[in-house]
Amino acid sequence: MGIDYRWRGELTDDEVVELTRSHGGNAEAGWWDRVRTHSLGWTTARSGAALIGFVNVAWDGAEHAFLLDPKVRPDHQHNGIGTALVRSAAEAARRAGCTWLHVDFEERLRPFYLEACGFRTTAAGLLYLRL
Repeated sequence: MGIDYRWRGELTDDEVVELTRSHGGNAEAGWWDRVRTHSLGWTTARSGAALIGFVNVAWDGAEHAFLLDPKVRPDHQHNGIGTALVRSAAEAARRAGCTWLHVDFEERLRPFYLEACGFRTTAAGLLYLRL
């Protein structure tokens, strides 16, 4: 069975929470219901009815989009699904008129983002807001 990728594909909060928890993430119920109001959109990946991948794109309403929360179910990783999700999200952000797609990532994910997805490094700043 092939993978069905959809921009702004239907999904429920329960599905996103379960997908996040499937790879050790900590998601609380209601997370997606709160987050989606701030999204330019998202891409879903499904195998049949099962949600196996997801990425969210937030934006500033103009030129800058932000790739957030990419997730692929562990038993489907390393098959190009994450790369396809990012490419779909990037193309949708481009169609929406965005000029830049930003992403933050852990060092261990550098090959995925830089080599597989085509991001380049740039200087950036980060301010921790929780005391």
